[in-house]
Amino acid sequence: MRRPLSKCGMEPGGGDASLTLHGLQNRSHGKIKLRKRKSTLYFNTQEKSARRRGDLLGENIYLLLFTIALRILNCFLVQTSFVPDEYWQSLEVSHHMVFNYGYLTWEWTERLRSYTYPLIFASIYKILHLLGKDSVQLLIWIPRLAQALLSAVADVRLYSLMKQLENQEVARWVFFCQLCSWFTWYCCTRTLTNTMETVLTIIALFYYPLEGSKSMNSFVTLSLSLMIDRIFFGQWTLVQFNFLKFNVLQNWGTFYGSHPWHWYFSQGFPVILGTHLPFFIHGCYLAPKRYRILLVTVLWTLLVYSMLSHKEFRFIYPVLPFCMVFCGYSLTHLKTWKKPALSFLFLSNLFLALYTGLVHQRGTLDVMSHIQKVCYNNPNKSSASIFIMMPCHSTPYYSHVHCPLPMRFLQCPPDLTGKSHYLDEADVFYLNPLNWLHREFHDDASLPTHLITFSILEEEISAFLISSNYKRTAVFFHTHLPEGRIGSHIYVYERKLKGKFNMKMKF
Repeated sequence: MRRPLSKCGMEPGGGDASLTLHGLQNRSHGKIKLRKRKSTLYFNTQEKSARRRGDLLGENIYLLLFTIALRILNCFLVQTSFVPDEYWQSLEVSHHMVFNYGYLTWEWTERLRSYTYPLIFASIYKILHLLGKDSVQLLIWIPRLAQALLSAVADVRLYSLMKQLENQEVARWVFFCQLCSWFTWYCCTRTLTNTMETVLTIIALFYYPLEGSKSMNSFVTLSLSLMIDRIFFGQWTLVQFNFLKFNVLQNWGTFYGSHPWHWYFSQGFPVILGTHLPFFIHGCYLAPKRYRILLVTVLWTLLVYSMLSHKEFRFIYPVLPFCMVFCGYSLTHLKTWKKPALSFLFLSNLFLALYTGLVHQRGTLDVMSHIQKVCYNNPNKSSASIFIMMPCHSTPYYSHVHCPLPMRFLQCPPDLTGKSHYLDEADVFYLNPLNWLHREFHDDASLPTHLITFSILEEEISAFLISSNYKRTAVFFHTHLPEGRIGSHIYVYERKLKGKFNMKMKF
């Protein structure tokens, strides 16, 4: 049987409770001070809201602005060429899309490339064109600045992710490693296209069985790419499959060179990591087990690419952020040698970044500035014509001239019919350059006004230059490491004739 409650709501016999109530009643005539208690949930919400007012992308606005400023500086301190695809598979395609002149390489007729990436820059070109601001300098630098902005956002997101997964200290060192990587500095503001697309496809093949239904983003991206390519190719095209079929199943990539299977492990990966390599190895031992998935992803990518005969440094560039996670762990746990290690890491990468960005292989871009002057400063520009006698795609093309000047270069499409002993135009030219020139330009009317060659070729074709009245008018430094068909300098020759002449080139 339940006992009745007293008026105060307490059980009988609760004398202490009655006294307490009586005391409270006596103090009711005075001021009662209640202790304010801060709700942890309320405080955290308020704190986050206040912090977000000064944040962008989940991080402090000043961090983002610093990173953007650094990548813009990065952009202007890279004035060298790396690989042909950064122009021929992106900017040249975008220029052709908007201005209806330019050159589309054989990959586009075979539908091995996607229009998704060039469409970004084509949109920029179209806006500049509508505003009447499509100067050649803006066409060159605006896409690179856009790439610098995307790289800055990626850097900040890497920092934010590591801060969420670990703590601010680890995030800071990962961020430091990412920013001072010489290869990231060398590549991140370039308009490289198939490098990112292909590696992301390979990584997706690894993650899809693990993620399952969480791969909706990949499906949406693939669908968007399909629709864009359907518009520009005029038919449904799965470019990713065509690319893998061409390079993996048919192995046609060997036409552009081949390397041993171990090249990525023995040369490629150590080179792009540079002086980060010992910190990467150290970090692999220290990192928690949950980060093994990142290490396996790196190894998976290297193994897949190792199965292809044609190998390049840039193909494995997108796995570098994963590697920076382990380098950051290494720096976090260094105690005694931290300052010397940081100085070594920063200075060694600074030297490599500045040398590769400002010195090595800069001639092929400098010579395009000279061609711009031929077009814009020449009062008789309608008669001017350019022949680039260099390994195919050594220089950019119309995207870096923005002038419908007649130009020609030595072509090198692969033979897709299976002919044995096939030689492209560039190969035939380099077998005997002098004979090729005399055979190709059999009369004065067919001669171009300007020839562009590497210095290594001058002695071999000197007889043709003299007989055709070509004089060297410009010299551009290219590299300290000439090799094969690549010379240390680039020479520009102009044909000097009295009076007017008709210059018509064969295309």
